[in-house]
Amino acid sequence: MIQKRDDPKAPARNVLGGKLATCSMKPLTGFFRDGGCRTSGEDFGVHVVCARVTAEFLEFSRTQGNDLGTPVPEVGYEGLKAGDCWCLCAARWREAFQAGVAPPVVLESTHERALDYVRIEDLEKHAYKAG
Repeated sequence: MIQKRDDPKAPARNVLGGKLATCSMKPLTGFFRDGGCRTSGEDFGVHVVCARVTAEFLEFSRTQGNDLGTPVPEVGYEGLKAGDCWCLCAARWREAFQAGVAPPVVLESTHERALDYVRIEDLEKHAYKAG
């Protein structure tokens, strides 16, 4: 049986070709709210880029109409702060990249579908390096 690349039951791969690693459990991220940047046909935003958000990116996103920093308690969303890891929409990361404010990316936790939107070279230039 052939599985579609975005089939949530198919093994998820990262942009490096390996197994997709968890992005963040606290805050709990991902389209499926399971900590991973997996995707499916229902994920119209394609939340596949695991980014370590910066204050600069959060401000950029807010000015673009997506305020990720403000808590929304009624849905259990605590709001992001600089240093949090979060599964971003691939198109939003690309917009931030083009504006010069792209946050660092955790390559092992970024789904291969990100490559439909951005070049691997651009992701690698923004790779998060711990320590």
